[in-house]
Amino acid sequence: MKAKRLVGVIGVMVCAGAAQATVGDLNALTQAAKKEGAVYSVGMPDDWANWKDTWAQLTHNYGLDHHDTDLSSAEEIAKFDAEKSNATADIGDVGQSFCPLAVKRGVTQPYKPGTWNDIPDWAKSQDGNCIVDYTGTIAFITNTRLVKNPPKTWADLLSGKYKVTLGAVGVAARANSAVLAAALAQGGSEKNLMPGLKLFAELAKQGRLSLVDPSLANLEKGEIEVGILWDFTALSYRDRIDPSRFAVNIPSDGSVTTGYTLIINKYAKHPNAAKLVREYVLSDAGQLNLARGYARPIRTSVKFPPDVQAKLLPASEYKSVKPIQDFAAWDESVKKLPRQWQDVVMVNMQ
Repeated sequence: MKAKRLVGVIGVMVCAGAAQATVGDLNALTQAAKKEGAVYSVGMPDDWANWKDTWAQLTHNYGLDHHDTDLSSAEEIAKFDAEKSNATADIGDVGQSFCPLAVKRGVTQPYKPGTWNDIPDWAKSQDGNCIVDYTGTIAFITNTRLVKNPPKTWADLLSGKYKVTLGAVGVAARANSAVLAAALAQGGSEKNLMPGLKLFAELAKQGRLSLVDPSLANLEKGEIEVGILWDFTALSYRDRIDPSRFAVNIPSDGSVTTGYTLIINKYAKHPNAAKLVREYVLSDAGQLNLARGYARPIRTSVKFPPDVQAKLLPASEYKSVKPIQDFAAWDESVKKLPRQWQDVVMVNMQ
């Protein structure tokens, strides 16, 4: 049934080396993908944004054998670049700010899906290399058995007694975006991350900043008091472990929302399967899967049943959320962030 829904969409295929996508036959793409028989992804694990259902459906509908290696955005791009024609990955999912870097490194290939016109201009590059498939907003997840008064604002973090777990800044798009969110909440911008860096520096001075991964396993073991995650990840982790143990909220003094972008490896051994993945993820069925994984799909025209809508935080939580306004400035800041993080924050780690 899902295959029939996709066939009803006009596919857009890319000729090798072509800068501009040309209209093609989705049936031909589907058959070519089936012939390849497999797709290898990076950074798209089962427990992230409900990729599990998407992979299961792609396997069931098209017979694609699937394997994923969970990597950060930076690691995905480095892998594509290092392996080149010896590629072991076909497609990856990177933070929106990382996609221009991947294009600059020359490791992507374009593909425009049939739903191209339904994707807002800010969420796609006109060459078809970068297309946002879902968005996330930086949120707090608090273990309420360890912290009786969950923080509601960035300012609350500074007055707490608990440890704040962030992860690897300079490596993970989510951790980078957390620095930006903290900066925006305190008058900073894509060009000026210093207010956010100073906040984390103060937490480091207090001995309350943890750089371990705020992962599902670490949350489940009770090793995370307050973690900073994407909203969809936090909600998923909360419900998978025990909804009564965790509170999830968007900091009311400000946060940032940004997208994740599917990138197709220029050197993919299964290029048609990778293109079919992008086609499916941006179809109604694929967008519904993402919503079931608590992510906010990029195609706002897709209607979701009440049970899926209930998985998301109420709109009131997002009143102080801002999208990235200046992507060029943010791209430059991301490049400088690892050094700034070392100079401003890590020197204060206890």
